[in-house]
Amino acid sequence: MTTTRLADRFAEARARGFVGRSAETAVFERILASGLGAVVHVHGPAGIGKTTLLHRFAWLADRAGRPVVTAGGADAEGLCAGPGAVVVVDAEGAEALAERLLEEVPADTVLVLAGREAPPLAWRTDPAWQGLLHPLRLGPLPTEESRELLRRRGVPEEEHGRALEFAHGHPLALALIADVRAQGPGRDPSPGQPAWVVTTLLEALLDAVPSPAHRAALEASAQVLVTSEPLLAALTGVPDARDLFDWLCTLSVTEYGSRGIHPHDLARSVLDAELRWRHPGRRAELRRRAGAYYQQLFTDGDRARQRTVLADFAYLHRDSPLVGPLLAPVTGGAAGAARLDALSIAPTREAELPALLAMAEMHEGADSARLLARWWGHPAASWGTVSADGEGPVGFYLLLALGDTGPAGAADPGDPAVRAARGWLAGAGALRAGERALLVRSWLARDGYQDVSPVQTLITLRLTHHYLTDQRPAVTLLPFADAAFWAAGCAYTDFRRVPEADFSVGGRGYGMFVHDWRVTPPLAWLGLLTEREAAPDPLAVSPPAPPGPLRVLDHDAFAEGVREALRGLGRAGGLRECVLLRSRLVADRAGPEAGPDERAAVLAGVLREAAAELEAAPRDRRAYRALHHTYLQPAGTQQRAADLLRLPMSTYRRHLAAGVERLTERLWGRELDS
Repeated sequence: MTTTRLADRFAEARARGFVGRSAETAVFERILASGLGAVVHVHGPAGIGKTTLLHRFAWLADRAGRPVVTAGGADAEGLCAGPGAVVVVDAEGAEALAERLLEEVPADTVLVLAGREAPPLAWRTDPAWQGLLHPLRLGPLPTEESRELLRRRGVPEEEHGRALEFAHGHPLALALIADVRAQGPGRDPSPGQPAWVVTTLLEALLDAVPSPAHRAALEASAQVLVTSEPLLAALTGVPDARDLFDWLCTLSVTEYGSRGIHPHDLARSVLDAELRWRHPGRRAELRRRAGAYYQQLFTDGDRARQRTVLADFAYLHRDSPLVGPLLAPVTGGAAGAARLDALSIAPTREAELPALLAMAEMHEGADSARLLARWWGHPAASWGTVSADGEGPVGFYLLLALGDTGPAGAADPGDPAVRAARGWLAGAGALRAGERALLVRSWLARDGYQDVSPVQTLITLRLTHHYLTDQRPAVTLLPFADAAFWAAGCAYTDFRRVPEADFSVGGRGYGMFVHDWRVTPPLAWLGLLTEREAAPDPLAVSPPAPPGPLRVLDHDAFAEGVREALRGLGRAGGLRECVLLRSRLVADRAGPEAGPDERAAVLAGVLREAAAELEAAPRDRRAYRALHHTYLQPAGTQQRAADLLRLPMSTYRRHLAAGVERLTERLWGRELDS
């Protein structure tokens, strides 16, 4: 009767359970077949399957008739390896052991090492190692191999989706999830539960954390898409985060990008899950701090950084049941970011127009394509093309700037969308002189039309940048072909449904959503989204109310308000009743909690700032001097002001009228941009 050692049975069971790593095993089998000596260096983060792969290599070597010797840190000393042996070293500091072993083992020995870091730079650059060294970096398992691992561990197919979403292809995470499932009925199979799964993964993924400050930095990095040193300082509340940032950079779970660092997707999920049940209040506070940091970046005028920050801001909302599913290309971690990085947006070139119109015809019909073509070259129209690396155009958008009388600069091509928008603007959304609305006339992806996709997400982020910085419209009108699908996300982002602005083209209906930036301006809007992200019921969080009833003033009423403010500027309490205190110009600066005196102080400051701009402009200096001696530092009477300026009364009054007019126009421009 043949006897089998328990170790043999164990090795066979391990071999039957092995999944994936076909490329790595093929490299190792070629090395075995060559009969030559080699150093195989397997590296990757903890729990990624290095030890499992080394067991596989040992099993393959044994099957090939090669002697197999395993060694740890201590038992490598005095190791005896005969000709053709495969020596497996799975220990910290394996590189140092390997250099000693190379002096002792036969020339046809295959050394197999494992470590978290890549082989030393000296090995990779030294010509002596060329042909001898074979680095094998392990990453996450592909989706199908992850599914196969779950199948072999007995996890039902209907539970694979959540497990894959949590594990990100990490073998240890998949195995632990299967362990929980195998414990029988009554066990919660949800990824990250029970708590010991999270704790086990943390212990496997991370080295010892030196201090609570380092732990706080690690937790903070898991909450944001990309961590920079200034952001880390804002999240952890320290004036200088250099040491903490440098420490994060040393971790094996840290990955690098063009804008900063981020944890490996599994490490991020584990850290976030652990913090969620251990300290939900701290988790919410970290996200609030991140939101506040991103809002602040919108005041520095750096357009490129503002665009990238929008993706960071969107990532904070990844857990929202209302918008999280709509942000999948952003919230997909490193893989999602890579898909977005492969896309770019630029102003449309005429040579691209046929391809864009063909997309419109494919998804919306010939009538839509012909109608969109009429907008090419129109002064109210702005086109943007989404391109993919090596593919050319894969999507586009068309924006129309609508003034208080419709498209500016040329005849309206008879577009049903514009007619519907103008009808709504003539009533509930009335524009003031000089204001404009921004109609997103068309947007789509070549593949998938208006479904959630990387192209759709990039268009959304770019349009949001238009709303907040470039275009600064008074109102944004945003149509969807499937209004019901997007309704929840629009409600979350404070775009309300306005059926009276719906329209149809070629038999297809489009539902319109609107945001009024005069009521909830850009920074207040970002603040609203930050508050909604942390709220149990996001839609219960209302937009911030303006300080007192906000007045939407037309130009004439605003100009009268400026004259009223100038007259009251030099008197105690002279601004408390001024109509401009309820203008957007003052409300935005004063903030929602400001009282009448604070708003009056803001109004006085705004008047003096605008006057200083007149003083700095050579052509306005005479007008400024008349304003200065009449209102800013009044001479007492207009005659005295004229005398100080050594001007006849008629000339003085002409300069003063010019000064009031120029000041009013500067302030009116700010009111429209607020």
